[in-house]
Amino acid sequence: MGELDGKVAIVTGGAAGIGQAAAERFVAEGAQVVIGDVDAERGAQVAADLGDAAAFQLTDVSEPDQVQALVDATVERFGGLHVMFNNAGVGSPMTPFLHDDLAGFRREMDINVYGTMVGSQRAARHMKEHGGGVIVNNSSIAGIDASPGLVVYQAAKAAVIHFTRAIASDLGRYGIRVNCIAPGHIVTAMTTYDIEPIVRYTQPLQRKGAPEEAAHAVVFLASDKAAHITGAILPVDGGSTAGPPPDLTKLLFSTAQRERDGG
Repeated sequence: MGELDGKVAIVTGGAAGIGQAAAERFVAEGAQVVIGDVDAERGAQVAADLGDAAAFQLTDVSEPDQVQALVDATVERFGGLHVMFNNAGVGSPMTPFLHDDLAGFRREMDINVYGTMVGSQRAARHMKEHGGGVIVNNSSIAGIDASPGLVVYQAAKAAVIHFTRAIASDLGRYGIRVNCIAPGHIVTAMTTYDIEPIVRYTQPLQRKGAPEEAAHAVVFLASDKAAHITGAILPVDGGSTAGPPPDLTKLLFSTAQRERDGG
């Protein structure tokens, strides 16, 4: 018996990274899955590799009609919709705020925020009429802890967190749970920076994360084991949001001590 036996799920951005890992885990746990993505070739291949329990639907999450078509196709293909994983997202290059032309603002907000809103709404409309369901949104630790150079991305991911809490409050009366994961430094195609020093100085757990580890968190939140959890934000970050590792803390204290001593 899998954790998601008999469930039907949608995974947006399911052609790669955390989305692909989630689709694979959903199928392994007994669910049927429709992958929505703009990458038709890769998305179709991932679905084909997963067999009869999976299908692909070309979907740009910033286009409401395409999101509705994704929900409709899922219900038609597999007979329902129980889990919506709003995973699709885009990143941005690290740029100091005063030098950022903000040219990517609309694209990042359209996909990361608006796409999550539309996906949640269209899935919830179906779930409301069919006994409830689960929505899981993908944010980031960038939406929890601020840092320089990624202003638009951080604003978008913070918006996803607050949106998750807001609709969890709104949709609970219909038996719809809404939660959010906040991945940390996990190796995907969007990870364009050197992870090793970041992990060394920011994570208590001194290793890089894998997409599968985020996917396990999504499966848990989608399963009946999380039946009394809604409005939660679950970091999958090696402890980054809890605080720095001892070595960095020791370095900061020793530096401060030297400065006090005039060294």
